[in-house]
Amino acid sequence: MSNIKLFESTAIRSVWVESEQKWYFVVADVVKVLTDTLNPTDYVKKMRKRDEELSKGWGQIVPSLLVDTAGGKQKMNCANAQGLLRIIQSIPSPKAEPFKRWLAQVGSDRLDEIENPELATLRTRELYKMKGYPEDWIEKRMRSIAIREELTDEWKNRGVKEQVEYKKVKGLKSENLRDHMNDLELIFSMLGEASTTAIVKVKNPKGFKENKVAAKQGGNVAGIARRDLESKTGNRVVSNDNFLPTDKKKKRIKDK
Repeated sequence: MSNIKLFESTAIRSVWVESEQKWYFVVADVVKVLTDTLNPTDYVKKMRKRDEELSKGWGQIVPSLLVDTAGGKQKMNCANAQGLLRIIQSIPSPKAEPFKRWLAQVGSDRLDEIENPELATLRTRELYKMKGYPEDWIEKRMRSIAIREELTDEWKNRGVKEQVEYKKVKGLKSENLRDHMNDLELIFSMLGEASTTAIVKVKNPKGFKENKVAAKQGGNVAGIARRDLESKTGNRVVSNDNFLPTDKKKKRIKDK
C-alpha cells in the first residue's frame, strides 16, 4: 500500500494544490467511506471531542479548500495524505483497521531503516519491482537517486534550495518525474547532474546565481550529448511517454 492508493476512490473528492504539489481530500468523504455514517459532519464533531490532541491541531491539518461539487465550487474541509492518516487513527471502525496496521508497519520499517540504512535501498528496489519496472531500469533509477542526492547535498552546503521539477510534458502532477523517464532520459539526466556536481566541486560557486550558472553548464554537457545522439538516430530523447497505468493516461488526456 502507498499513501496514494489508500485514497484512490471515486467516492472521495480531491483537489490538487499547485503551490504545495500535493493532493488534498475531502475529510467528510473519507469518514463516510470508512464508517458508513449517514452524517459524516456530525461524526467528525464527535471524533474531535474524543480526541483532544487531534482537535487542537485540526486547523493545521484540515484547511478549507474550494472543491468541485454538483452545485459548483464550494469550500470544504480537506486534508492531504498525511493529515488523513492522522484522522484515520481516531476512527474506531473495522474498515479503518487495515490502514492502522499499515501505519504501524510503516513506522516499524522506518525504525529498522534507522538501524540499517541499507534496508531503505532494498525496499525501494522491491517497490519498483512490484510496480512492474524492469531490472535494468531499476539499476539506472537507483544510480540516478545517488547522483541526485550528491548534487542536492552540494547545493544545501551552499544554501541553495532545490526547485520543483517540470512535469507538464509527461502530464504528471503528484507523481515523481524520474519514475516516469525512459532509459535514455534517466541517463542524460544523470549526466547533467553528475556534470553539475563536478563543476560545483571545482568552481565552488557561492549563492543562487553562481550555482545557477554551474547548473546550466552541467545541463549543457548533457544537452550537447543528447542533441548529438538525436542527430544520429533521428529520434528525440525526451518523450511524453510515462509509466502511468492506462486508465490514468486516459484521464490525463480527458482533463486536458
